[in-house]
Amino acid sequence: MIMGRGRRDGEQPAHGSGIHIGGANNAPNQNVVGRNISHVHQHAPGHGAVGIETMRELLASFRAEVDDNESNLDHVVAVRAMTDTIAASLRTPDPQAQAGALRGVVHALPALVAGTVVEQGGEALVHALAGWIG
Repeated sequence: MIMGRGRRDGEQPAHGSGIHIGGANNAPNQNVVGRNISHVHQHAPGHGAVGIETMRELLASFRAEVDDNESNLDHVVAVRAMTDTIAASLRTPDPQAQAGALRGVVHALPALVAGTVVEQGGEALVHALAGWIG
């Protein structure tokens, strides 16, 4: 017979377990699988706003990656159209006025580059773009 040490009746779990689960929420109590745990804090960095020059540099870098690897990309025409949308928005006097079109790029581009050789560059561009348009 194997005996283990379970929690005895009346024995309380230790508070302040130091569990970090990510996210940007703070909560004194959360119910996780039927157990209450206290002192749980979630933290995640917010999207940092980048400057227009940084956006231009990321876009140029991503376009170069696409050009270098176009034979390996199934959706190269759509990816280029999205980079054209970003470039046109960056040329306007108020680029953030184009936020609607840019949000479409933020949502669609990751799916087009997923699993490709340009995935990391595309994700970096999308992450910066999302922070830039807020």
